[in-house]
Amino acid sequence: MWGLLIALLSGALMSVQGVFNTGITKQTGMWLTAAWVQITGFIVCLALWLIFERNNAPVLSLLKVDNKYMLLGGVIGAFITWSVISAMSSLGPAKAVLAIVISQLIIAYLIELFGWFEVEKVSFEWHKLIGIILAVAGFIIFKWEK
Repeated sequence: MWGLLIALLSGALMSVQGVFNTGITKQTGMWLTAAWVQITGFIVCLALWLIFERNNAPVLSLLKVDNKYMLLGGVIGAFITWSVISAMSSLGPAKAVLAIVISQLIIAYLIELFGWFEVEKVSFEWHKLIGIILAVAGFIIFKWEK
C-alpha cells in the first residue's frame, strides 16, 4: 500500500512539475528551465544527503558503482525535463502525462521481461500485454477530437 501511495504522489508531482516547467519555458528558454530544474533539484538532494545519508553513503561510494552506465541518471533527467516540457506544450498536460505514463509502462515491462539493467527477469503474461493495449486504446479515446 505504501508503494502505491508513493507512486501516486510521484505521478501528481510529475504532473505539477511539468506544468510549472512549461510555464517557466514560455518566459525564458527550454534549456535554461531544464538547467534550473536540475540545479535546484541538486541543491535539495545535496541538503537531504547531508542530513540523512552522508555517513552511510559517502560521495566516493559513487566510484564503486558496478555498472558505470547507471550513473547517467542525471543526464537522462535533463532529457526527461526537456521531453516533458515539449510534450506538455504541444499536447497539453493531460494528454502528455497519459502518453508519458503509457510509454513508462511499456518500457518498464520490457525491462522486466528481458531482465535489462540488472532487473529480475519476469515471464511474459498475456494479461499484462492486454493491459498495455487497453492503456493505448484509452489514450486514443482520450485524445479523440470531435
